[in-house]
Amino acid sequence: MKTWKAVTIALFAISTFLLISFTFSSKTKTRYRTTYRSIPKGCVFRTVMGEESSDSSFVFLSSAKVQTSLQHGLEWMMKAQSANGGWGAGSHHRQDVMDPLAVQADPATTSMVAMALLRNENTLTKGEYSSAHRKALNYLLTTVETSSSESYNITEQTGTQIQVKLGANIDVILASQFFSNLLDGYLDQDLQLKERVKKANDICVSKIQRAQDSNGSFKGSGWAGVLQSSFATNALEAAQAQGAKVDDGALDRAREFQKNNYDAKTGGVKTELGAGVMLYSVTGSARASAKEARRAEEEIKKAKLDGRLGGNAAPTTANLEKIGFGKDEAMKYSTAYEVYQSAKVQAQRSDVMDGFGSNGGEEFLSYLQTGESMIIGKDNDWKSWYDNMSGRLLNIQNDDGSWSGHHCITSPVFCTASCLLILSINNDVTKLTELGRNH
Repeated sequence: MKTWKAVTIALFAISTFLLISFTFSSKTKTRYRTTYRSIPKGCVFRTVMGEESSDSSFVFLSSAKVQTSLQHGLEWMMKAQSANGGWGAGSHHRQDVMDPLAVQADPATTSMVAMALLRNENTLTKGEYSSAHRKALNYLLTTVETSSSESYNITEQTGTQIQVKLGANIDVILASQFFSNLLDGYLDQDLQLKERVKKANDICVSKIQRAQDSNGSFKGSGWAGVLQSSFATNALEAAQAQGAKVDDGALDRAREFQKNNYDAKTGGVKTELGAGVMLYSVTGSARASAKEARRAEEEIKKAKLDGRLGGNAAPTTANLEKIGFGKDEAMKYSTAYEVYQSAKVQAQRSDVMDGFGSNGGEEFLSYLQTGESMIIGKDNDWKSWYDNMSGRLLNIQNDDGSWSGHHCITSPVFCTASCLLILSINNDVTKLTELGRNH
């Protein structure tokens, strides 16, 4: 009898445990399953929960503290939106004005916020802040469609914090980046709007390419103009992935300019267009070389598996030539590999990450570039980077949910948008790894 009672109690305990486990699991899935796309393919959070297979170990679930921080930041951002649907950073000459509603909206800042909303599961039709997203898109589309065909930029505004510090044409660059992100599967249910966004992006791409100098950089460099050129390269790369007419030669020159700012062999960094700050230049070099570095590494790995190269073979020029690369191509890809591997390490050094000596919008943008380059390059070290970076950002978040800069780009809107993009980067792992794939 005692044995029967013991068995009954044990069965009851096991049943209760399984029920609790199932309930917790279901709640956890509901909490972390992303809804930022209508197409679930490759969703990083579904992979986390074991519902989909993944070809990488890139899955990294952000902590509850990060989720709370993101929500707090988004709530603050909603209070900062202007009546016309945009957000503004304010004038370079009035960096002391920190009230987001006391400044004029500008396309660059609005684009950053819109990209942050998109990365945080707020599409045009889904998400708590979808209506704010729609207003931002309408503001940007109208801005582009009414811009002068003769201008390199999409706005007649001058002297904004973002323009003076990054470059006079940063607005068109960031707007193009946003449009490309939106065209990546978010507009398939509204073909008329999709075509409108596509045309607006084509206008942006044309302006960006016309503003390119012969050395691969882009006109209108600001205090940290290397960042404008880096983001222009990113924008062209993203637009090309969405079918825009991007000149391959222009994109190659843009990448080469960024890579040439860093010498992997000596560790030397060109900072003439980076305000003398190593961080700004070196993160651009890592970002520009990530895709090519990944290809070099993947091709060498394939050659090892099928026996064409030995197990210790590295992505050198000679080894790439052995497996079929042309001489110039082999040198190009081996150099990219060297630049990426060295630059990403430099970009994460504590003294380099300090940038200008205190946090400003330029620092936050540089951190964002480092993280995205590591994911594009399919570099598993990105998890360590994210751990370090999320801790750093959570420690400096303001009590009201915003982040602000202490030099140059001080705008709480621009800085908050940048930090939101960094902290939610894991939501775009699938998209970024696909961007880095060599087709």
